[in-house]
Amino acid sequence: MMQIWLNGTPVSIRDDATVQDVVESLLASTKGVAVSVNRDVVPRSSWPTTSLPEGAHVEVLAAAAGG
Repeated sequence: MMQIWLNGTPVSIRDDATVQDVVESLLASTKGVAVSVNRDVVPRSSWPTTSLPEGAHVEVLAAAAGG
């Protein structure tokens, strides 16, 4: 297990976890979701293959409808 920062909160994840794994553990739907790792946006097509280093700062942002 290793620790990352997920939306500003320390979280333990598997050593081999990918961006896809983290997003799926956090949200029921990935529609309208954007992810950055250490302030770099990760394209959705790269989520399954983007591994996370120890101490990574991961931001998962979901679009919200409204006015």
